[in-house]
Amino acid sequence: MPHNNYLMNTRDIKFVIKEWLDMKSLLSLDAYKEYYGIDDIDNFLDVNFKICRDVMCPANKDADEIGATYVGGNEHAVVTPESFKSVYKTICEAELGPQFGFRGEGKIPLSWYAPILEMQSAASAAIVMFWCLTQGATTVLQDYGTQKQQDMFLPKMYTGEWGGTMGLTEPGAGSEVGAVASKATPTDTPHLYKLKGTKCFITSGDHDLAENIIHLMLAKTPGAKEGTAGISLFIVPKFWVNEDGSMGAWNDVTSVGIEHKMGIHGSSTLTLAMGENDNCFGWMVGEKEVVDGKAVGMKQMFAYMNEERLNTGLFTLGCITSAYYAALDYTKVRVQSKKSTDPKGPSVRIIEHEDVRRMLLYQKSGMEAIRALIYQAYLYRDLEVDAATAEEREYYGNMFAIANPLCKAYSSDMARILTGEAIQCHGGYGFMEEYAGAQLYRDCVIHGIWEGTNFIQSQDYTGRKFTMNGGEPFKKWVAEIDDFVSGQKTDEFAAEFAMMADAMTAFKYIVEMNAAWTAGDKQMKQLFATRTMHSGARVYCGKLLLSQALLAAKKLAELGDDHFDANFYKGKIASARFYIMNHVTDVFGFEKAMKAGDKSAIDIDEASLV
Repeated sequence: MPHNNYLMNTRDIKFVIKEWLDMKSLLSLDAYKEYYGIDDIDNFLDVNFKICRDVMCPANKDADEIGATYVGGNEHAVVTPESFKSVYKTICEAELGPQFGFRGEGKIPLSWYAPILEMQSAASAAIVMFWCLTQGATTVLQDYGTQKQQDMFLPKMYTGEWGGTMGLTEPGAGSEVGAVASKATPTDTPHLYKLKGTKCFITSGDHDLAENIIHLMLAKTPGAKEGTAGISLFIVPKFWVNEDGSMGAWNDVTSVGIEHKMGIHGSSTLTLAMGENDNCFGWMVGEKEVVDGKAVGMKQMFAYMNEERLNTGLFTLGCITSAYYAALDYTKVRVQSKKSTDPKGPSVRIIEHEDVRRMLLYQKSGMEAIRALIYQAYLYRDLEVDAATAEEREYYGNMFAIANPLCKAYSSDMARILTGEAIQCHGGYGFMEEYAGAQLYRDCVIHGIWEGTNFIQSQDYTGRKFTMNGGEPFKKWVAEIDDFVSGQKTDEFAAEFAMMADAMTAFKYIVEMNAAWTAGDKQMKQLFATRTMHSGARVYCGKLLLSQALLAAKKLAELGDDHFDANFYKGKIASARFYIMNHVTDVFGFEKAMKAGDKSAIDIDEASLV
């Protein structure tokens, strides 16, 4: 598949949204019941598909080969290819971009945003970033901004007239966010501060698609405590916004340079300098000032980060999806070599060879597992806000919190493997840039680094998520997998349920070892954090796909083999079987390594790493 050939298939997306997830219960809640029915999702998906196919994907070649270009200056320091303007305008006019950030009356469920964003990411992993960061910024302002701040910034951010960014990372403060050096000095106007500092790796930090960029910047006020406790969050527009909402003068936010990346060339990732001319100002988000050196900026920014971690999983899924369909398309037409069962016969399409079938089903099952994981998490996020009772909202919030690091880290770790398999399906042509796999492989690498590296996600999963609220939510999460495995057994899937039962025994041992190391050998806990996270993701995804297989088998029995959807449901069953018998089984290797307790990575002398 070339860069600009959109091969996306939406059948599994509609299965997940309309058949598998309990979307009817969500839409029956007060927030949605007067606005949407289950079939309304089709309108969003169909329009989005056409835009992705006809407008966005054709521009993806420009995204990779031309990219975002740094020209400097205070007006638009970054220019984008002309094709980007058409994409951005079309997405915003169709209300399929930053408008999804709106969380007021008549809002669209975030779980409907999941397929929209996956499809857009599959069309272009770079271009989608120009509105996704804006959507996240609007979440923070809705949750924490004053009414005045919301009135000044949100309307034009929703339309895409203004963009938005998150400004955490600095040259000396990456994963260690508490080390930020940016300073915010109070002015005579309450809540208004003068900003000075440098931010780097700022996605969509400047571009010519929006007339203004609203930066949400972390900085510390005088006397603030060290570490994250002293961090505040500020609204720092590129061009000042006047009291009446109109744009004013340049706000001394300088685009110093654009990062030269191995992938997502069309995404403008910048280094920004605030206050080089001592004339940069920003509003502290909300009304809470710093008290005794303690600030609330990190709490506010985490509203952004948690959604962006979930979104990053979707960006990753878009790359995985696009790579799989490109590989499937290629293997159906490429003729090479004879069948193993007919060595004297004709050469056949490579999809008829056993190892190519393995690679394809490895990708398909991984893609569908990650889609199930992320879409389920989006539904939890909706229910955390909109469920009818406080008890339900707490439960769904806990389930979302546990799933979120898996959505970000497991999916982006797997993306490098799954897109690599797609390249392998192409043989030598997979290494050629005119086929999609090469770009997708380069583009997806960043997803493992964004929003906290995947090790940080693993630390979060094995730390806060294992122990939050006395560890009770995580125990419930494990128990729900156990209950499904023990309570849903059928003859048709007896082998799969047996494998899941064995995998859960191994996973619970892994969890027990983590608990023991928390109280004792903390280095071993760190050493196995990533593998623990992958173990949890595999057993959870195994449960999700097996539940989908049960539904698919029921549908197939009702419809019969002659129905036009029969092959789809057979594919769902095959995906679940393959995933459990080939992905989930990795848990046994992780368990064995944990039992062996190898410390060579810790014990090796640095000088011996030669």
